[in-house]
Amino acid sequence: MGRAAEMLGTSQGFLRAVGEARLITPLRSEGGHRRYSRYQLRIAARARELVDQGTPIEAACRIVILEDQLEEAQRINAEYRRAAESANPATVARDG
Repeated sequence: MGRAAEMLGTSQGFLRAVGEARLITPLRSEGGHRRYSRYQLRIAARARELVDQGTPIEAACRIVILEDQLEEAQRINAEYRRAAESANPATVARDG
C-alpha cells in the first residue's frame, strides 16, 4: 500500500478511503499486504484528481465509476458498430 500511495503521490489513508468507498478492491498477499493492479491505480489516480479539485471523496468515487461505465459502454457500442459494418457494408455506406 505504501508503494502504491507513493506512486500516486497520495497517502495510504486516501487509498483506504477509496477502498471503503468500494471504488477499488485490492487483492491481498499471503502476508495480508494490499496488491493493486495498474487499472486500480489508474482509477485511484483519477479519483485523486477530482478530490484535489475540491470534489468530496464519495462524489469523486461515484464520478469515476460513472466515467468507467461510460467508457465501457462506448467500447461495446463501437464493437457492435464494427460488427454491423462488416456484416453489411453496403447498408452502412448507404445509410452513413
